[in-house]
Parts: sequence; structure tokens; C-alpha cells
Amino acid sequence: MSAKDAYQQKVEAEVELAQAKLAEIKAKTKGYAADASIKYTKQVAELEENVELMRAKLQKLEEAHDDAWEHLKGEIEGVWDTLRIGLRDISAKLKR
Repeated sequence: MSAKDAYQQKVEAEVELAQAKLAEIKAKTKGYAADASIKYTKQVAELEENVELMRAKLQKLEEAHDDAWEHLKGEIEGVWDTLRIGLRDISAKLKR
């Protein structure tokens, strides 16, 4: 397995975990009062946009040649950091 393939599998697994966490958050916030639900719905929508952006970056990674994929790694890491931090923040708020 090439370094590119291993990295791609790692990122795909992270995206799947993020989607599962988002589904969990959606389920939790469904029962909240309307104003709180709207607030969290907006945050979840932003996180879902990041998931879609990650998927688009993964598609580019898949199409990249083995010797040219490294430049995408920084872009993917940046989007992943934003997504990871967003998930952490909303999860922390929901635990309160």
C-alpha cells in the first residue's frame, strides 16, 4: 500500500467518524427548545459543509498521481482541523 493510499484510508475513516458524530449531535438537539435547536442546527450545517469539503478533497486526492498528492495533504489537514475543532466545541456545549 502506498503512502497516499494509507493516508486516504485514514482520512476516509476520520470523515466517517465525523459523520457519525454529527448524526449523534442532530439526534440530541432534536428535542431541544426551538431557539436552542436553531442555534445548533446552524452549527451542524456548517460542520456538514466541512464534511462535504473533506469529501471533495478526498476525491481530488484519489485522482492525484502518486507523486503529486502531497500538496493536497495540507489542504485536507486544514479542513480536518476546522471540522475536528467544530465537533469538539459543539460536543462540549451539549454536555453542559
